Amino acid sequence: MPEHPHRRPSPPSGAKRSGWRRPASPAAAPPSLPPSAPRPAPAAPNPPDHRSVIDSAVYRDGRRVASPATLAETFRQLREEPDGMAWIGLHRPTEPELHSLATEFNLHELAVEDALEAHQRPKLERYGDTLFVVLRAARYLDAQEEVEFAELHVFVGPDFLITVRHGSAPDLSAVRRRMEANPGLLSLGPEAALYAILDAVVDGYAPVVEGVQTDIDEIETEVFRGDPAVSRRIYELSREMVEFQRATRPLVGMLHGLMAGFAKYGTDEELQRYLRDVADHVTHTSERVDGFRQALTEILTVNATLVSQQQNAEMRALAEAGFEQNEEIKKISSWAAILFAPTLVGTIYGMNFETMPELKWAAGYPFAILLMAVVCTSLYVIFKKRDWL
Repeated sequence: MPEHPHRRPSPPSGAKRSGWRRPASPAAAPPSLPPSAPRPAPAAPNPPDHRSVIDSAVYRDGRRVASPATLAETFRQLREEPDGMAWIGLHRPTEPELHSLATEFNLHELAVEDALEAHQRPKLERYGDTLFVVLRAARYLDAQEEVEFAELHVFVGPDFLITVRHGSAPDLSAVRRRMEANPGLLSLGPEAALYAILDAVVDGYAPVVEGVQTDIDEIETEVFRGDPAVSRRIYELSREMVEFQRATRPLVGMLHGLMAGFAKYGTDEELQRYLRDVADHVTHTSERVDGFRQALTEILTVNATLVSQQQNAEMRALAEAGFEQNEEIKKISSWAAILFAPTLVGTIYGMNFETMPELKWAAGYPFAILLMAVVCTSLYVIFKKRDWL
């Protein structure tokens, strides 16, 4: 991962580790040991080897001195390195693995339970001298045009850092390589690795922001083009932005909380600058996400207005077509009525019954013609006055 352009050069490898950690409370703290004393062996049985252990290493002065293959070996190597630091990376670990870590590093049971169950909101909690951090990483899937979220749990203690991933993001191997390439920064301790992880998570938001911006631009084009499927796309992207807000908003408060403890825990000045840089980035991202959600709300309103206008235009067109059809029906009905009158008279006098009185009448034919003309003329005048013709 590229360095931030405004970040100062790292301190030399011999830099002093910051003293930001809070001592455990007397009730919960284990008995203090002299620096040279080895770490006591865990009471729980050695954890089984499992593929959930992605990488495990022990560092001294920012340099890797051991790469244990199992958690049990990691515990042993760390006990042999009083000034060392263990960095253990796990992916969906089993319950026995997490409980073995809790026994070895005195992790709080509530934090272990959260790490097992996942589905937590971003948060930062302190249990004695151990920090428990929950992060929500995100990445943009170009093929599906979707945002994928993953959960990351981090335990940070005086001489250890444990990461528990419940997804494919972020790429913590790249973070580890970056820190190993900068032993001066890594020598500052587990808190330096924590800040590097925070930086990786926040930097991972940048491609997501760009992808969402592209999606919104496409949606605006589809809205004014009248694409009927755009409403569903707006709704799905709005839901993703809600998830994005849930990932970024708490992170702003978490980072400011860490910044507020700089003086209390004696955080190294380099790490202070590092954290402020990360806080600036996440604040900017959170503001962009808030803007995206507002833009999607406005686009949805515009789309609803355009759909309503289109429906009104279609209804108006149907009404006009119905009116024209009624006019045609009126004309046809009027001419049918006019033609029906002479047809009726001619039909009656065409029956040729012997007992019909008008058959022998000399004026019968002129009278019938006149009667038909009068009726037809009268109907024509009536329909014309009513604008049926």
